[in-house]
Amino acid sequence: MDKDWYRINNVEDIPSPSLVVFPKRIEENIKLMIKIAGGTEKLRPHIKTHKIAEIIKMQLNQGIKKFKCATLSEAELLAKCNAKDILLAMQLTGSNINRFIELMQKYQKSSFSTIIDNEESVIKFNSAASKKGIKVSLWLDINNGNNRTGIKPNNEATLLYKKIDGSSNLIPKGLHVYDGHIRDSDFNLRKEICDKQFESVLSLKNNIELLGIKINKIVAGGTPSFPIHVKRNNIEVSPGTSILWDERYASSFKDLKFYHAAVLIGSIISRPTKDLMCLNLGHKSVASEMSFPRLKLLNMENFKQISHSEEHLVLECNESEDYLVGSVCYAIPVHICPTVPKYKKVLTVINGEITGEWDVAARDYNTE
Repeated sequence: MDKDWYRINNVEDIPSPSLVVFPKRIEENIKLMIKIAGGTEKLRPHIKTHKIAEIIKMQLNQGIKKFKCATLSEAELLAKCNAKDILLAMQLTGSNINRFIELMQKYQKSSFSTIIDNEESVIKFNSAASKKGIKVSLWLDINNGNNRTGIKPNNEATLLYKKIDGSSNLIPKGLHVYDGHIRDSDFNLRKEICDKQFESVLSLKNNIELLGIKINKIVAGGTPSFPIHVKRNNIEVSPGTSILWDERYASSFKDLKFYHAAVLIGSIISRPTKDLMCLNLGHKSVASEMSFPRLKLLNMENFKQISHSEEHLVLECNESEDYLVGSVCYAIPVHICPTVPKYKKVLTVINGEITGEWDVAARDYNTE
């Protein structure tokens, strides 16, 4: 595609900062995701990156029926879009268990499931489901090295799955395995590590099935590892960042040829010294949990990001007068997922023209 694909006609008329998305590029990313997966049957894409109904509908139109999400709000958005199969991949606690069951009762045309990794959650879900007279589908969340959530794939996990299977109001769906810690840039090394660590998951599956309990599906991986997992049998894969793409993944995973489809529009708001300039892309505009650089400037070169605060991003620059106060900058976030919910709406761009806006409908954690 054209190296100036990101440029927008009359960009000075756009409120700054803004986040713009490119539907044609999103469409190409969906098609590539499907191509890598060998079709839609094994795909369960994550919507946490975009949280936008129009993008969900684009995926539905391509034949994708199963989705993964991280919040109750995202789960409800999927249900409103008539997604058939919704996996909420966040272990729910407290009142959120009842809220999840309320979603199941409200949107009965969609099939809901979620994850657990401990006996206490099994007991609480079974009790809550029993009180409502329904059955809840649960995946056992497995920790195969990410060390964020999940139970180690050992005998304790085998017994826990057996407990789900033996609970009156629970339905065991299979195993959920997120390996986001596997980020090696070299595909062959990434595959070697991924395959090695997945051996313990397959061993767990075998041990559970020795008890006479069938494991029908395993949901595995994120964007970096989904091309590896999709080659396995009875696997569903969950790419997410691939829909919009960002600079962190683009620079790390050259084997994945997705297009950047989301761009920040900012501007120079000050030149406090001859070798410094300030952009209005502060913490409130772009994800700030990463080390510098936190974005890639598309139309400005050789600047070093040195300071970031709520409203301001300060760059070291030369004495060039080419960059005046008011100059527009285009930037790709290093991490797109936490950048999107900073905006209530994104603007859509086709052929250099602003064509409309999409609500970031599921930017809140909880349902309406």
